[in-house]
Parts: sequence; structure tokens; C-alpha cells
Amino acid sequence: MTTPTLQAGNEILQAEKLLSLLNRYQLLPQVLRAKLIDEAIAPFNCTEAETLSAIANFRQRYELTSLEEQAAWLQKNQLTEAIMYEVAIRPLLIRKFQMQMWGNKLESYFLQRKSDLDQVVYSMIRTQDEGLAQELYFRIAEEENSFATIAQQYSQGSEAQTGGVVGPVPLSQPHPIIQKILFASQPGQLWKPQLIADWYVIIRLEQFLPAQLDEAMQQHLLDELFEAWIQTQIKTELENFRF
Repeated sequence: MTTPTLQAGNEILQAEKLLSLLNRYQLLPQVLRAKLIDEAIAPFNCTEAETLSAIANFRQRYELTSLEEQAAWLQKNQLTEAIMYEVAIRPLLIRKFQMQMWGNKLESYFLQRKSDLDQVVYSMIRTQDEGLAQELYFRIAEEENSFATIAQQYSQGSEAQTGGVVGPVPLSQPHPIIQKILFASQPGQLWKPQLIADWYVIIRLEQFLPAQLDEAMQQHLLDELFEAWIQTQIKTELENFRF
């Protein structure tokens, strides 16, 4: 039985050498990822309708509007039509695997993650001058100037470019003190200057956008669970690997 080899430039690479190079160039995790996914989705199939839809979407994505364009694309990417079909249905097979693994856990996982998924839009002004911060707060509170106008003129952060508006961003993203303020706020509520990490910060909540377990969120959570699972599998495989 002959040992598989690969011609690379002037060198003929045997399997052992090829594996060593994959590891050296940090490509082995990518290869393992693809192999692990292949094994995970192997038990699943697509219906004829699902396959036709997936292929149509694939052709639309790559603008393969004719058989000639498809043939040219296949030649350019060194793929066969059969492999193209496999690539086209792969995302659907992955979703079927995801649903089998975590579909019945999505609601509880969503509730567990909800505080990180809720989003907010808020306005912020920050300055290192305490006296100026107090003055700006009262000018906004007494409606002498709009929040946006003052933010553009006085805020010392990047939010000055947007009239002080930040977001939508996950509620978990801002500084922990700002998180607490926003969580306790009602839309439109203006807060007196707070000292946060050497800055005097004026905050007003504009919108609270609670996360919804809609189709897009379901897929986001499934992808999140799948990614955690695949990374664990790759880590285990690499730990057991011998060169």
C-alpha cells in the first residue's frame, strides 16, 4: 500500500510531513473543524424541495445565472457540480444538527442569556471638568439646549460625532456603572453627572430594546451553542493528537 503524498513546489509531502505543516501554520484546527462538522451532519438529509431551494439560493448568492457562468465558477474554484451541491446544502444540514442538539433548550438558554441580549440606545456626554458637567446637566434639564447640541460641542468622546447617541448596543457592553444606570432608567430619564473612570458622565436612556426569541435570535443562539461545542471538540482532538 502506497503512502499518500502531495506535490508542493519541488517537494513531495507525505502525510506525516503534511500534518506537521498544517500544525505549524495553525491550519490543523480548520481541517479538524471541517471534519468534525462532516461527522456531525452525516446522519441528516435534505428533502428534494430543501435541496432545490438551497441550490437556488447558492446560485443567487454567487450570481450564477446561467449554466455557462456556473461552469466557469466551478472551474475557477476547482470544484465539481456534486461538490457545489454539497456546499449549498451544508448550512441546512448544520441547522438540522443544531436543532436536534439544542432545539428543545433554546427557550431556557435564551432566558439565561437575555440580560446580555437586551439592547439599549442612550445619549452620553463626558468631560473631565466637574463644574462644566454640572452646568451642562442643568442646561439640558432646563431645556436651554438640546442634548445633541451640547454633546456635539462639549463631549470629549467619539459620541460627540453622533450628538451623544450610542447604540443600539447590548446592555452588557457599556461600563458596569452605566449598565446599572440604564437598567434602572425609563426612556427619556436624564441622570446627573456620574464620576466614572475619571470622567464626569451625563446619561439619558433613549430606548430599551428587549431581546425577542424570534427566528433570527433562535439562529443566533444556535450558532453560539454550536460554536462552543465545536471549539470544545477541536480542543479535545488537538490534545489527543500525536505527531
